[in-house]
Amino acid sequence: MKTIKIFAPATVANLGCGFDVAGMAIDGTGDIIEVGVEEGEGIEISNRSEVPLPDDIESNVATPAVRALLAAYGKEVAVRITILKKILPGSGIGSSAASSAGAVWGLNEVLGRPFSPERLVEFAMEGESLIGGGARHADNVAPAILGGVVLIRGYEPLDIVRLPIPDNFYAAVVHPHITVTTREGRGVLPREIPLKTATTQWGNVGGLVAGLALGDMALVGRSMKDAVAEPVRKRFIPGYDSLHDALFAAGALGVNIAGSGPAVFAVCDTLAGAEKLCEVMAAHFAALEIPADTYSSKISGEGARVI
Repeated sequence: MKTIKIFAPATVANLGCGFDVAGMAIDGTGDIIEVGVEEGEGIEISNRSEVPLPDDIESNVATPAVRALLAAYGKEVAVRITILKKILPGSGIGSSAASSAGAVWGLNEVLGRPFSPERLVEFAMEGESLIGGGARHADNVAPAILGGVVLIRGYEPLDIVRLPIPDNFYAAVVHPHITVTTREGRGVLPREIPLKTATTQWGNVGGLVAGLALGDMALVGRSMKDAVAEPVRKRFIPGYDSLHDALFAAGALGVNIAGSGPAVFAVCDTLAGAEKLCEVMAAHFAALEIPADTYSSKISGEGARVI
């Protein structure tokens, strides 16, 4: 059997204003996945991590993603996937995306790279559809595969833009050990929004892209506001409003919910600043007696990669 071991990074989706159309990869945590192929057919997934995964292969997000790739590949092979280290499911930092993105990225490598990274995003979206109630979104899987910060300009057809990364772009992320599923997070969203709200959101998305292009972290930060999802999703995060205010008081340039939550992210322009924000995050959840993990890192251009 030909095998490869890869790392797929955790990700932050939406970036505040960019619901389903913006996301970034973060260093420090992710999935380690071993992918192998041999003659034959079928998919086998085994879990050697400490995180429980579905016993039913049909409920694993990697399965539809791998099947989509194999259907396009057009040749039968037996695929063996081993999860060695797992982002906690329901964390809000791309647990399912790392699995599906890592699986197809690794399989593509083993097969000799028959598909472009952008095509791999399309395959990985099938895994997101499985846990998102049919919603095929790429704001986690695209940065998990491509790295850096991405904008999904459109879905029909898929049009992905890799955005510039300012040299002084740092992030702090906290994952409190509570669970919010993607389905729950999407279930509370409004089905219609007022024009005024939409206009606010459009302005912030434009500001986010402009800030990244100009290397203006202050503009990036003040554009990471969300008039649509944050107001209804913050109920899932204990003390969110007080944490939000405390992070800005500690020097954050922007604060919001990572994906559906419960993870929260903040951005700033120095590593020392990001580490200070992590201290604020940790103290907030410690006071609530909720275990939490924090991560601080510079935003880099690396996505899934061989280790």
